[in-house]
Amino acid sequence: MSNASRRQFLATLAAAAASAAAPAWASTPAPIAVEVWKDPNCGCCQDWVDHMQANGFTVQVHNTGNNAVRAKLGLPPELGSCHTALVGGYVIEGHVPAADVHKLLKAQPKALGITVPGMPIGSPGMDGEVYGGRKDPYDVLLVTKNMIRPGVRTSVFTSYR
Repeated sequence: MSNASRRQFLATLAAAAASAAAPAWASTPAPIAVEVWKDPNCGCCQDWVDHMQANGFTVQVHNTGNNAVRAKLGLPPELGSCHTALVGGYVIEGHVPAADVHKLLKAQPKALGITVPGMPIGSPGMDGEVYGGRKDPYDVLLVTKNMIRPGVRTSVFTSYR
């Protein structure tokens, strides 16, 4: 094989390898942007942020507390927790597992968002060594706006038992 033929063969081989690898590059999903409001001194909130980042989300944090933004977004206090997030136009309240956020974004229901009211031990961010492996049961609730009267209603999105 001549040098010119060898170069052409190697160039063709390199192009084929690059085009075969391109679908793998293209299939890597881009990080999903999340905006979070939390208390600057809350460790469990930061643990939840870390959980989200480890599961494909890019998180922008506002250390300003979350009560005002929760109210502005229309989520009642009784469905609240220690941090509030926005992702893909949905409200994410509290220690919601990243898998449920992915599930919500895939399903795209007509909803305000999802919440884990309170701070159940064993949920993401509430699962550190200090809890000794304890896992309390909890539900992730889908929050939808009422059609006729003001307010919201909830249904179980995912149960953790």
